[in-house]
Amino acid sequence: MEIERTNWSGDGEFTERLLEVLQEVPEVTGLRVEDAPSSRSDTAYLFLSNEIYVVFAERTDTETVRWLGVIPRTRHVRRSQLTLAELEQRLAALDGIGAPDYSDEGMLQYLRAQRIIPPYQTRGYKLVELVRIYEAGRGVSHHGASGSS
Repeated sequence: MEIERTNWSGDGEFTERLLEVLQEVPEVTGLRVEDAPSSRSDTAYLFLSNEIYVVFAERTDTETVRWLGVIPRTRHVRRSQLTLAELEQRLAALDGIGAPDYSDEGMLQYLRAQRIIPPYQTRGYKLVELVRIYEAGRGVSHHGASGSS
């Protein structure tokens, strides 16, 4: 599986770990990762914000519906083989990933923080990594969203 990385700086160990795990999920057929516009840096902290968009494999189901309430018709409906809620359950069961810090029907959000002390320096900095996972192609743009979750 190819991962679209052209809009990602490559920063974020947890993001990289998520990408590795998502590649192993059979129902995931594509991944795109991007830097979110909220990333910031200061002398005391580094805030990384990344967004991952997953493409799920689809299946075609056949349904019988009634046209005008009387005439039976058959239609073909394309559905994802996996939902974000099901993906959340799978990720929650994995060591090193776990349950997201926040989730709703359209997003999974992970927040990880660690203290980094570079060699030969007395002062370190705090690294905060926020990763949001969305299903690609749902028609909702989350770029520039503000607010606290």
